[in-house]
Amino acid sequence: MKKLIYDIINKLNKRHIQFGDVRFTSSDSQTIYFEKKNLKHISKSTDGEALGIRVLVDGCWGFAGTDVMDVTKVDSLINLAISNAKHSARFRHTPVKFTAIKPTTGSYYYVPEEDPFAMDDDQKIEYFQNIANKLNENPQIIHSSVHSDFYRQYKVYANTEGTFVDTLVYDTMPSMSVIAVNSKGMQTRTWPGHMSTQRGGFEVVRNAKLEENVERIVKEVIDLLDAPTIEEEKADLIIGGGHLALQLHESVGHATEADRILGMEISYAGKTFIKPAMLGNFKYGSEQVHIYSDSTDPRGIGYHLVDDEGVPGRRVDIIKDGILLDQQTSREIAPQLGLEPSSNMMASFADDFPLVRMTNFCLAPGKAGSLEDLIKSTERGYYIDFTKTWSIDDNRNNFQFTTEIGYKIVDGAIVGIVKEPTYFGITPEFWGACDAICSESEWKFHGTSYCGKGEPGQAMHLSHGVAPARFRNIVCNVKA
Repeated sequence: MKKLIYDIINKLNKRHIQFGDVRFTSSDSQTIYFEKKNLKHISKSTDGEALGIRVLVDGCWGFAGTDVMDVTKVDSLINLAISNAKHSARFRHTPVKFTAIKPTTGSYYYVPEEDPFAMDDDQKIEYFQNIANKLNENPQIIHSSVHSDFYRQYKVYANTEGTFVDTLVYDTMPSMSVIAVNSKGMQTRTWPGHMSTQRGGFEVVRNAKLEENVERIVKEVIDLLDAPTIEEEKADLIIGGGHLALQLHESVGHATEADRILGMEISYAGKTFIKPAMLGNFKYGSEQVHIYSDSTDPRGIGYHLVDDEGVPGRRVDIIKDGILLDQQTSREIAPQLGLEPSSNMMASFADDFPLVRMTNFCLAPGKAGSLEDLIKSTERGYYIDFTKTWSIDDNRNNFQFTTEIGYKIVDGAIVGIVKEPTYFGITPEFWGACDAICSESEWKFHGTSYCGKGEPGQAMHLSHGVAPARFRNIVCNVKA
């Protein structure tokens, strides 16, 4: 396959183009799903190959992709990409500005501790069957599920500047859930939560400690049935890492994808309240808030040597000391905002056009110590975690989030639980209310395999590094 990519680059270099790149992906995936002790679904897709060619001609992009690998059709694919660029250029008012960068070469092959694609299916099914059985031992549980996704992708990226990189990665998403019902309603508990995808193989499933937490989530879902709700109109909230990762994703991550500023994503995934004039001066949060994009950290599933237009992985401060400094950008968008490309241009598969996407998008740890320390320093409030529902406007500004469970704090100690804690906010006001973030010992990556964007839609794998954080005087009741 590398030879084919080299051949395509050589052919592109002989054409009258400003820039060209080629991507090849070979993707494998497997899903195993149990429902109420029964294996409901098992599927496997292997060797899903795709090829994509992108060119810059007459100041406009042209792209052609295919998921049918036929080396005899390469020339026609190149011609189609060039033709698409030339036709589109007739309707483009401003040519793309594109500055050359130094080429990168290299390889990155992740080696999992346990390769799920080398394991026998019966071995994996037996493992999950045991958990599924334990979830249903209590008669008050009316529904349960155990679910895991396994993913492996080999990718080759090359461009006419001389960059040539190939990578192999593994991502795994484990989860389980239970539902209980009584006359007062229905409650749900999940584990390990909404963003459980991690870089790795079957060891990710084992590290999630599903079986060890069956008893916990069964007890909590039953206790939640008779638990009270938050009565205060406003309260201090400590938000756990799993849910805070989603809050970061929705109200900062998507808001700082710079294609939204330019109206390139409005029709599907919305825009942003951010304007170019805000860069360098807008107060996005408190002085405690330091948020950055870092595709150089291999612990997160957003790690890469280069993005899908050849920009080497970078760490970029998006918000520092609460001030908005930068954006997630592409080589086309960055110059329009007076920025450097941030290495955030990615596509799910080679036959997808790359888009500005989050990679490893992180909230830096603070100095508040452990979660226990943060709870002890909170006189009154709630510790909340495990996402249940959420909603945010298409400007990424006005939002509502609900978690499965909250733990009531009085005089620095947890004294009980509340069900479905819900809070509301405006993005800058909410992040401005952050007064404490736990230290490095509590900081970890939380990942998703299903971040949707683009038309046709693409699902991206990405991570958020966070530690639990406290937010003061947050609206918990729409009457406030």
